[in-house]
Amino acid sequence: MIELTDEILKTVIKKRPRDSYKGTYGSLLVVGGNEQFGGAAILSASAAVYAGSGLVTVATAACNHSDLHARLPEAMVIDWTEDFATSKYDAVVIGCGLGLTRGDLLEKVLSNQTENQKIVMDGSALTIFGRGQGFRMKFPQHIVLTPHQIELQRISGLEIEQQNDESIQRFADSLGVTVVAKSSETRIFSPERETFLLTIGSPAQATGGMGDTLAGMIGSFLTQFHSDMMETVSAATYLHSRIAHDLAKNYYVALPSKIISEIPKYMKRFESS
Repeated sequence: MIELTDEILKTVIKKRPRDSYKGTYGSLLVVGGNEQFGGAAILSASAAVYAGSGLVTVATAACNHSDLHARLPEAMVIDWTEDFATSKYDAVVIGCGLGLTRGDLLEKVLSNQTENQKIVMDGSALTIFGRGQGFRMKFPQHIVLTPHQIELQRISGLEIEQQNDESIQRFADSLGVTVVAKSSETRIFSPERETFLLTIGSPAQATGGMGDTLAGMIGSFLTQFHSDMMETVSAATYLHSRIAHDLAKNYYVALPSKIISEIPKYMKRFESS
C-alpha cells in the first residue's frame, strides 16, 4: 500500500507550456443536477473549471441554467432533455445531483464512450448502476467509480464491515475499473496495481457537496494530465483533502466552495516543469 503525499502532486501537475490554449487542457462534460439538486452539478463543474479544464459543459435540468450562468460564467450549459452528444468530450463526470430517474443518461454516456474517453461515475449514477439494469462498460479501464461506503455496498454487494483491501481489490479487478473508496481514510484501487492510501482526510469535510467537488476535480485532472491514470486520479483525490486539511486548521467546516476557490493556488504551488 502506498501512502499519498505531496509528491503525487509534483508528479502529476505540470507547468503549462507558454504556447498552450484552452484546447490544450481538454473538454469535460458534467451530467447532473436535477430540479432538486442543481447545486451538486454546479459544484462539480466549478471544481473542474478551477482545476484547469479548458472547456467545461454542463448537461442539466433547465431550471439550473440561469444559476449556472450566474455562478460560473466560464462553463457552457445544455438542456439534458434534448439530444446531445457525449462522445466528443475528453472526459465525462456523471451523477452529481442526477437523481434516480435518469438512468437513460447513464446508459447514453456508457454506450457512447470512445476508446480514450474517461468517465467518472459519482452519486446517483452509482446507485443507478448498482440496481443492475444491464449497463455495459465499453472501456472499463478508463472508468472511475467514486463511492462512499454505502454506495460501494450498493454496487459491489459488500457490506461495510466486509469492505477491506482484498475485497475491494477483487471488485475493482472484476469490473476492470478504478475505484476511489471514500471514507475517513480513502483508498484507491485499480486492477493489478498497489493500493493508494489517503490519510489526511478531515472531519471538516463531512458536509454536502464534498463528493461532487471531488468528482469534478478528478474529471478535470483526467482532461489535462495524460501520464498514469491511477496517479492522476490519486493526485486529484489527494489535493482535494490536502486543501481541506489546511482549511480545517482555521475553519470548523471546510466548505466545498472554499476548497474550490483554493484549487488554482495549490496547483501552482505544486506544479513541476
